Amino acid sequence: MKVILLEDIKGKGKKGDIVTVSDGYARNFLFPGAKAQEANTQNVTTANQKKSATAHQKEMELTAARELAKKIKTLEITIKAKSGEAGRLFGSITSKEIASELKKQHGISIDKKKIVLNDHIKVLGNYSVNIKLYPGVSSTLTVNVLEQ
Repeated sequence: MKVILLEDIKGKGKKGDIVTVSDGYARNFLFPGAKAQEANTQNVTTANQKKSATAHQKEMELTAARELAKKIKTLEITIKAKSGEAGRLFGSITSKEIASELKKQHGISIDKKKIVLNDHIKVLGNYSVNIKLYPGVSSTLTVNVLEQ
């Protein structure tokens, strides 16, 4: 029996795939659990429309992420922090602080989880911070840490 998977099934396929399974597996496991639906012409047409809409949405998100990456690459933010001798900070600059300063100074809202810091920023100076905007799309932001 041909079915359209409504969620990922280990060993069978991914959501939206049309797969052939035994009649008993479909009637006793997939259909009662709403994990699949029968692959008739109407359901196949609907599934193909959903796939094309999802592909278009991902393409739009990728385009927006690339544009944002170009914009971020030209930006620079300044963070003021208290420091002691030899420019060592009291504490460190976190990705949360970088995200909030980026929002405050340039109006760009980025999730703090997308900001990748190799090491914590603990000394005054200029740093290049990598920001992962979308799978395969990243940008570099310049962060200046100055004494308060």
